[in-house]
Amino acid sequence: MTFTSRKAALVGLATIGASVLVLAGCAAPPTDDGGDGGTASDFLPCLVSDTAEAGFDDKSFNQLAFEGVEAAADAAGTEFQALVSESDADYAPNIQTLLDADCDLIVTVGFALSAATVEAALANPDVNFAIVDDAADNDFDGTTDAPNIKPILFDTAQAAFLAGYASSSYSKTKVLGTFAGIAFPTVTIFMDGFYQGMQYWNEQKGDTVTLVGYDPANVDATLATGGFAADDNAKAVAKSVLDQGADVLLPVGGPIFQSGGAAIEENGGDIVLLGVDADVYDTFPTYDALYFTSILKDIATATNDVVTAAAAGDFDATPYIGTLENNGVGIASFHDYEDKIAAELQGELDDIKASIISGDIPVTSYLNP
Repeated sequence: MTFTSRKAALVGLATIGASVLVLAGCAAPPTDDGGDGGTASDFLPCLVSDTAEAGFDDKSFNQLAFEGVEAAADAAGTEFQALVSESDADYAPNIQTLLDADCDLIVTVGFALSAATVEAALANPDVNFAIVDDAADNDFDGTTDAPNIKPILFDTAQAAFLAGYASSSYSKTKVLGTFAGIAFPTVTIFMDGFYQGMQYWNEQKGDTVTLVGYDPANVDATLATGGFAADDNAKAVAKSVLDQGADVLLPVGGPIFQSGGAAIEENGGDIVLLGVDADVYDTFPTYDALYFTSILKDIATATNDVVTAAAAGDFDATPYIGTLENNGVGIASFHDYEDKIAAELQGELDDIKASIISGDIPVTSYLNP
């Protein structure tokens, strides 16, 4: 496990590699040193990452959660503490380290931490928890397994529907491509919406756009890298999609979009790339010339709001659900492709968004919150 102290983190994520204090091995319980914004507070929010290779600099959901907690802690005038999970074996020990540090709110990032979060919450009913991308319902009875856990959930299928429609409008080969890190439900929910947006395009336009890499009728066959590292394996998987004629590529799984960008550059041709979670045009500009749009989850605002409320004594375990209606999900600008999309596309997307919000266009997925 790796310990990140806010004392050295306040200069921000853009230089996180050089600016944070990182200690290898199991960290001793962090100490409360006070913040440098606002009035000092005794409230101590804490954060545990999922196992992203880049930790809180993954250009994706771990980073967004970090930014949200950091902003809320700074506004409250308190420090925060964050631990990076280098493997799933770190989840429970990291949470225990933060419990030992007397954290008042512990935010865990990703459904893989669900079991460890529930166990800790049940054993520590006086400590509040929040978990990103999971309902903390491990017995599948429809309710959160501990009354002191707030799920932070996102109906990303809604936003992905818009991206699938827009991608279908743009594609010249009539082949879209996608692949996963691992085909977890929080990954395939993007693909469900993307597929349905493509299908809606076909229905409305009488077109025949297809999707390579994912079939909602056979989720077990989802094309996946087997992990969430942006490595040569992920690049090879991306290339296999491009080899099937895809000219729009949607990698779903944290930083694996970087491997998608590398594969596109090696392949050549008029191929565009989509990001997920964050607007990768801003977070990872290396492939800005390729980015068509990104499917967004506003994790930073959601975690900021949860921490801010808890710091004010208003913790509420009612699940937060990000939707198109509350701007918890959405799609980014088309950036450099604004002048390359059909003139009528944005108006169509606005109408589709309104119809999804009203329920006139249903968007379904196994993981709809």
